[in-house]
Amino acid sequence: MRKGIFTISLDFELFWGVRDHRTLESYGGNIRNVHLVVPRLLELFTKYNVHCTWATVGFLFFKDRKEMAGYLPSSRPEYEKKEYDPYSYLEQNELENIYHFAPALIEQIKNTPGQEVGTHTFCHFYTLEKNTTVEQFQSDLRAAKRIAGEKGITINSIVFPRNQYSEAHISACLQEGIKIYRGNELSRVYKPTSRENENYFRRAIRFGDTYVNLTGHHCHPLPPPGEIINIPASRFLRPYTPKFKMLDGFKFSRIQGGIKFAANHGLIYQLWWHPHNFGQYMDENFSFLERVFKVYQQLESAKKIESLNLVEIYRRTTNP
Repeated sequence: MRKGIFTISLDFELFWGVRDHRTLESYGGNIRNVHLVVPRLLELFTKYNVHCTWATVGFLFFKDRKEMAGYLPSSRPEYEKKEYDPYSYLEQNELENIYHFAPALIEQIKNTPGQEVGTHTFCHFYTLEKNTTVEQFQSDLRAAKRIAGEKGITINSIVFPRNQYSEAHISACLQEGIKIYRGNELSRVYKPTSRENENYFRRAIRFGDTYVNLTGHHCHPLPPPGEIINIPASRFLRPYTPKFKMLDGFKFSRIQGGIKFAANHGLIYQLWWHPHNFGQYMDENFSFLERVFKVYQQLESAKKIESLNLVEIYRRTTNP
């Protein structure tokens, strides 16, 4: 039987990913600490030989606002909700480097074995929000590919911000040479939707699903070869919070069960989160993650599972 595959994808975005619903006053500590979290994650990934795709917002490649200026796409999203617009934000705010840029971290990721730098779009583009077009999205992708290429990185994979996408956006990715994307869990409560169409019921089920198996393990077979392939998510690693500390055992069992199911059935298990999720309660979050990696290590030692990043999974489909 084919080995299972354990993969991780991280939405690497700094403040660009949360600026429309959080403030630096309330969440700045989490963002600042990403510069500590990333090296610590790389150290842990290396220790356990865990491979990961870092889906990186294109803005993070720059050292400052001045360097960014020459790379902004001419066709940009024109959101109905202006708070979504990153270009208005960058024009109206001082961009303190620690919250908005991370070229040194990207270089460190690039140079760590088993790690892939993918894209999280150039500007953290919300594809399903009103007054956006596929053409604007494609222009955004080209900007992301351009700056990555100048840093010696070929973009092969994408994670869509807020997990929003449609078939038209996937086709645009294919046209831009992207080979693989992280799709959503295959349950209607995880179906891609705009913020406006999100609802309490879906969020409540997803929260409960963190601790109790409400929708399945979300493990998936290696897909057949294709020009672009989907590797659906399995589980969002919800960060530690004292309020729900008593549920951490259930959260661990949920993830452990999924990894073991993948290993025992030759399937793929994909865990994901944002580095800034670990920006508070770092020790608690890293302790939990290491427990997960020890589960993987035991199964890997038994030759039942291996770890691949997204582009490595794509290559496996073409060369099983």
